[in-house]
Amino acid sequence: MSGVWVFKNGVLRLVENPGDHFQGSRKVLVHVPTNEVITSYAILETKLYNLGWERYYDDPELLQYHKRSTTHLITLPKDFNKFKTMHMYDIVVKNRNEFEVRDM
Repeated sequence: MSGVWVFKNGVLRLVENPGDHFQGSRKVLVHVPTNEVITSYAILETKLYNLGWERYYDDPELLQYHKRSTTHLITLPKDFNKFKTMHMYDIVVKNRNEFEVRDM
């Protein structure tokens, strides 16, 4: 099973073909408390550190963050240009009420 988990109107569902579902709209990750659009990994990393996430340096090709109080691991591509909607939703799921994915 592959795809992207989508939250809409409080309901979580798996979209099998995310390209079809998100076609025509650009998505952005927003830090809800500050209403700030995440435009770089430097901004995201600061927000994650403030929430208790720690960076792992095991794989030079990836950015990975772990929160000690959970079993969650956030894995992101090293290049921010490869930061996709599925990565945004992964962050949203693991940081409820802190981040949202919005249409640009």
